[in-house]
Amino acid sequence: MRKPAAETAQILAELKRQTNLKNVAGMKRFGISGSKMLGISMPVLRQIAKKTGKNHALALMLWESGYHEARILASIVDEPGKVTPRQMNQWMEELDSWDVCDQTCGNLFDKTPFAWKKAAEWAKREKEFQRRAGFALMATLAWHDKQSPDKQFEAFLPLIAKYATDERRFVRKAVNWALRQIGKRNERLRKKAIQNANQILKVHPDSTSAKWIAKDALRELENPATIQRLKS
Repeated sequence: MRKPAAETAQILAELKRQTNLKNVAGMKRFGISGSKMLGISMPVLRQIAKKTGKNHALALMLWESGYHEARILASIVDEPGKVTPRQMNQWMEELDSWDVCDQTCGNLFDKTPFAWKKAAEWAKREKEFQRRAGFALMATLAWHDKQSPDKQFEAFLPLIAKYATDERRFVRKAVNWALRQIGKRNERLRKKAIQNANQILKVHPDSTSAKWIAKDALRELENPATIQRLKS
C-alpha cells in the first residue's frame, strides 16, 4: 500500500500533466478564482477519486498542496467520520473560490456531525467566502440530509433574512440557494420559505441584494412545477 505522501505526489503529478489553460480562462469567466488553478474538469477529478478511494490522510495532504483541483479532490476522498471541527474551520478559512467552497460543503462537510453548528457559525463570519460557506452548507444540508426534521431547517431562516442585505455576489447567491433548497424539501417548508422571502422584501425594501434573493426564490417556490413535484 502506498504511503499518503507518495500517493499525493503521484496524484499531483497526474493533475499537473492534465493542466488545461483554456479551461482555466473559462473558469475565470464564471467567477472561479483562486491560486494554483489547473483547469481540470469535475468528471476527471471524480474518476481519480474513484480509483483512489476514501483516505483521510491523503485528503489532508491534497488540501495542503494548495492546488485548486487538489482541494476539490480532497473534499471527495476525505472520510467524514474522521473530520474534526478544527479541520473544518481551517479549510473554511482558506477558501478562495466559490466552487471549492461549494464542493467542500456538498462532498464532505454536510456529512459530518458538526455541519449544523458550523453552518450557523460561518454564516456570521465577515469574509466573503467564509460567510458563503455557512449558507452553502445550509443549502447542501437541505439537499442531501433526508432525515433531519423541519425545525432544524426553520432555524436557518432568521439567518437568511438577516444576511439577505449582503451585497457581495458570492454571498447573496449562497443565501438565495439556501432559501430555495430549504423551500424545496417539502410543502410545509416551501410555505415557510415563502413567508421568509416576503418578510425579507418587507423589511429590506431598499436593498438590491435582498430584493433579488427574495424575488428569485419566490419565482421558483411559487412555480407550479415546484408545487406539483412536492405534492407528488
